[in-house]
Amino acid sequence: MYDVCIIGAGVVGAAIARELAKFKLKICLLEKSEDVANGTTKANSGIVHGGYADKPGSVKAKFSGAGNRMFPKLEAELHFGFRQIGSLLLAFSDAEVQEIHKIYANGQKNNISGLEIVDSAFLRKNEPNLNLEAKAALLCKVAGVTSPYEFGIALAENAILNGVELKLSCEVIAIKKELDHFLVTTKLNDLPNHDHIKAQRVINAAGLFSDDVARMLGIKNFTINPKQGQYLLFDKDQGGLVNRVIFQVPTPNSKGVLVTPTYHGNLLVGPDATSAPEKEYLDTADQNLKFVTEMAKKSVPNFEMRKVITSFAGNRATPSTGDFIVEESEVKGFINVAGIESPGLTAAPAIAVAVCEIMRESGMTLLPNEKFNPERKPYKTIANMSAEELEELIKKEPAYGRVVCRCETVSEGEILDALQRSIPINSLDAIKRRTRAGMGRCQSGFCTPKIMEIICNATSVSMDKITKKGSGSKLLMGRSKKALQ
Repeated sequence: MYDVCIIGAGVVGAAIARELAKFKLKICLLEKSEDVANGTTKANSGIVHGGYADKPGSVKAKFSGAGNRMFPKLEAELHFGFRQIGSLLLAFSDAEVQEIHKIYANGQKNNISGLEIVDSAFLRKNEPNLNLEAKAALLCKVAGVTSPYEFGIALAENAILNGVELKLSCEVIAIKKELDHFLVTTKLNDLPNHDHIKAQRVINAAGLFSDDVARMLGIKNFTINPKQGQYLLFDKDQGGLVNRVIFQVPTPNSKGVLVTPTYHGNLLVGPDATSAPEKEYLDTADQNLKFVTEMAKKSVPNFEMRKVITSFAGNRATPSTGDFIVEESEVKGFINVAGIESPGLTAAPAIAVAVCEIMRESGMTLLPNEKFNPERKPYKTIANMSAEELEELIKKEPAYGRVVCRCETVSEGEILDALQRSIPINSLDAIKRRTRAGMGRCQSGFCTPKIMEIICNATSVSMDKITKKGSGSKLLMGRSKKALQ
């Protein structure tokens, strides 16, 4: 019997798991894919928003500003990658200048600090690559960039360190309310057998599928409508074109196409906002990427399209209610944390704190866990080391002297570190999200065989069981000699 079962190990579910680990509870965290942070969390802008744009009094406004203020401390504890570089919301017309004044006033109502309206002279001096037609901008000094999947991984690793049980490739297929607990039925991917989990409380943080999970208990007061955004990622020599996150005045359907340096120094442009035909539909389309490019060039005209490394799409869990859903449902003990679209990444830490309070109000006793350790060991990233630091490290651990990914300068030592941590890994994408091996110019064309060899040698996973991204993405079918027999 678990005290709490959390469904969904995206950034929101992982943040809740870590926050609940601060108390003496038996917790399980369920994820249907082969890794954490593998849905919306891995495919978004990676922006820690300022919180100025959300409607005052909304659930979004309540959590986005509060979440933003938590990031510096979380970065100091978890070492996932966060820089508070600030943002600019550009105005290109007199009407848009009036709009950013309204948004500034909205930010004041949301108690957001670090807001300032700046003129074109400021923009020319501080962002010389912006479109010269920009008349003014709203500067938000507290906005920043992070690595969203590394944030989710760090939260989950720290939760596990503090006693949370993570179950991967574990899909929830049914939930039943018993007299004093819930019976959660799950199945392991690709296997016919089912498992049953008992828990006093269930937290639904299933992202795009949170409405489907809620319906397992007959809860039908919201639906999730997937909204897709498509992006272009550029090489690192384009990352210095802007110093801050560059927004455009938002529309009713989107915060607009942004141009931003990523935490790791690439340039990212996007997203658009279109309805996705299915929740897991992630195809990109030429017309969408053309739109993203044209809109981004309105802000920053001179990025080079030949420097595009890859394109990708991510789906947001847009709720029918128009706002985040963070509440105990009509079924006592079942808490919905649903419809967490943008700025959900920013809001996640504050949402986690609120979920603990909801559980306390629902009657659960939360006793402090005196053994809680907030720290998570950082990766030793050789690309960021001085020659002296690297030489000293290689003397102690020679694997850090063997570079596996040339594009991102990732060593065998970093890959082995990822494999030895608390979350089991058997896919190339899981390694990529932790070490950046395969994220560079060649998009893993060079390093794939070596990474597979390292995984095979360091774990019990055979070469033909290693996948690109979990179930249905095998890289090898078997030995050639056997296939020819």
